[in-house]
Amino acid sequence: MAFSRRCPYGARVIDVALTPVDLRPARLAVVIDVLRATSTATQALASGYRRVLVAETIERALELRTPGRVLAGERQGIKPPGFDQGNSPAEAGEPRGHELVLATTNGGPAVVAATRDAPQVMLACLLNLDAAIRSLRTHDGEDVLIVCSGTDGAVALEDVYVAGRLSAALPGERSDAARVAEAVARAFGTPLDALDASSDAARLRAIRLAKDIADCAVESTLDVVPAVTAAGGGFATVCAVAGGEPAPVVDQGDTVGV
Repeated sequence: MAFSRRCPYGARVIDVALTPVDLRPARLAVVIDVLRATSTATQALASGYRRVLVAETIERALELRTPGRVLAGERQGIKPPGFDQGNSPAEAGEPRGHELVLATTNGGPAVVAATRDAPQVMLACLLNLDAAIRSLRTHDGEDVLIVCSGTDGAVALEDVYVAGRLSAALPGERSDAARVAEAVARAFGTPLDALDASSDAARLRAIRLAKDIADCAVESTLDVVPAVTAAGGGFATVCAVAGGEPAPVVDQGDTVGV
């Protein structure tokens, strides 16, 4: 007998997509790319950027450049040509414009893909862990899919760790994937232990960005939850909601002001 992971809207099931390939329709999707896209987006909004435009590709990000917009991102960890800054949360800590355009190898495509399967999409990391949990608890009774961005299509340990932390804090039935994520989270004494053990952390150390690992491992210092307000045309518009507020419904195809 084939088993379907598709859950009807309204059924309180906590599920984890270990990679974006496992995306499925859900009432609410929570995207994680702790090293580093969702950490950077969270820091940017907490620092005063009005919006973050998460682009699916480098090319789309370049097309979104206008005065007042700062282009941030990476390809294989490195700042792309023509971009203003990389994908480090520390670089997003001091706004250089009113909007950040963010294009990354894994997190950006995962956020845009999630908007096609869920009417509500949030971003989570360790920096806003408590705030994300409080917001998720306002969606009591709804199907929640926690989406790990992964790395080049493969499972990323650090994303599964954060997914497990989120899943363990929420009420409701759990899928086997959620239970796997929770077991991963229990295996590490501290967030830094989990992030530092990952292959992505090794890659960051190799390109002299080890400080980003520690910066992304800081837990619950920001009371900001990035949430998608509109999507279409190869990017998602992300704005801040306070911890404890529900995610808004995504306005599909609305690019007004872009």
